[in-house]
Amino acid sequence: MSKSSAQYSQYPQHHPHDHGRAFQRRLGVPAPATAIPLPAPDDAYTIVHAGKQVRFGPVVFWIVVGTVVLLGLWSAATATYFAFRDDVLTRLIARQAEMQYAYEDRIAELRAKVDRTTSRQLLDQEQFDQKLDQIMKRQTALESRATALGAMPDVTGSIPRAAPQRSDASPSTPKPSPISDTVIFVAPPDREARLESRAPSVVAAPTSQFAKNQGFDNVLVRLTTSLDQVERRQMATLSAVEESMDSRMRRMRSVVSDLGLNLAHLEAAVPRSAMGGPFVPVKLTANAGPFEKQLYRIHTTRAEMDRLNRTLALVPYRKPVIGEVEFTSGFGVRSDPFLGRPAMHTGLDFRAASGDPVRVTAYGKVVSAGWSGGYGRMVEVDHGNGLSTRYGHLSEINVKVGEVVKIGQVIGLVGSTGRSTGPHLHYETRIEGEAVDPQKFLRAGVRLSAG
Repeated sequence: MSKSSAQYSQYPQHHPHDHGRAFQRRLGVPAPATAIPLPAPDDAYTIVHAGKQVRFGPVVFWIVVGTVVLLGLWSAATATYFAFRDDVLTRLIARQAEMQYAYEDRIAELRAKVDRTTSRQLLDQEQFDQKLDQIMKRQTALESRATALGAMPDVTGSIPRAAPQRSDASPSTPKPSPISDTVIFVAPPDREARLESRAPSVVAAPTSQFAKNQGFDNVLVRLTTSLDQVERRQMATLSAVEESMDSRMRRMRSVVSDLGLNLAHLEAAVPRSAMGGPFVPVKLTANAGPFEKQLYRIHTTRAEMDRLNRTLALVPYRKPVIGEVEFTSGFGVRSDPFLGRPAMHTGLDFRAASGDPVRVTAYGKVVSAGWSGGYGRMVEVDHGNGLSTRYGHLSEINVKVGEVVKIGQVIGLVGSTGRSTGPHLHYETRIEGEAVDPQKFLRAGVRLSAG
């Protein structure tokens, strides 16, 4: 197919003048050269088949050609799609499966992370609750220790305290005013080891509330440090008390020894008060800590000290008159005030004003109360175990024979009866009836009152 349809025709066109040329060709006579007529040039396309011609315009022609080309391309694409369809689907399915697995793995990883976080939070919460519970138990233990320390009387004077108010209003029970006020012991009001560092009080937050890492850890550290300080102070207090008690026990025993007294005999002479009850031995628990052991030792020492105090209550080491100690005459050989010759003075003469109260220096029983020669009016008190004291030159006697007297009780008034040159108190200390220097006992009282 071309623009000159005559050149591409399968069969030549017949013309009326061609009959002669055909005959000449059969005879072998060459035909004269003639020009082949050309169709008139135009833009049409002609299709000739079996003597029939079909003419197309250029627009229709190219539409047909384009359609054929498109159909061919579509056929090729369709063939290619069906040829590779299975591979594409396989790859798509594999890709989809890979993405699904990746999502599932990611979800599993996130779930595991959440589980680990939850487990860590639960563990942290559990640890926080355990620490807080330990702190609460420790605080309770420290508070009970503080109560035990507060209930422990101060038998040593090792902890500073304000001077207690003493009642001197009643004339029948005045203060004994000895050199050593170590007979009656009162617990100091400020002895208790307080938990001043507890603020705020250790009150557990709701256990369901999660302990935020850094904040609550700092709170626990501060609480633990505060409780450590309280515990150290309590242990230091106990150590000071124990050391002071041990020191006082040594002084008390040494005083008895220096005075030449038999401690066992003194203890046997101690009057027994009305006490009783079942015997329950003191013992430590198996899980007792250092504080409990030290407190046990202190209680044991305190019980022994109480026994020694009751024993020493029979030893006349206190002053018989109030005020400053001033002697007008000591124990031993002196010049007799009446005769001017050397003579043995069997006691101490205390300077005092007429009418000043005279107090007994130890527990005992009155064995003599009346006029006794050169003593004038005199009171003698038997303290047991061979110990006795005499109070002479009294202007007035306030006790009777056989009366049991207590430390500091007024037994008479200072005077100048008997062989005396003026108002004073003649005071004697005797062991097994033998006069001994009262200053020896008074110095023992000073030693006991020290520290």
